[in-house]
Amino acid sequence: MTTESPRWFTSSYSDNGGDCVEVAVNLVAAHGVVPVRDSKNVSGPVLRVAPGSFVSFVAGVKAGELGSV
Repeated sequence: MTTESPRWFTSSYSDNGGDCVEVAVNLVAAHGVVPVRDSKNVSGPVLRVAPGSFVSFVAGVKAGELGSV
């Protein structure tokens, strides 16, 4: 059996000086999780987010429901 590695990427809209998160959606089907990490600390902790929660989060960001930082 092979273990699939995360294929990390940042959004094409990420142009904010490095304050980004990376996600690896390639693990959703096999593992039922969306890993999320800080792009500045790639060896740091990884959040394991349920796919439905990640979809809700992205929809909230797009709708402007989460405010601004």
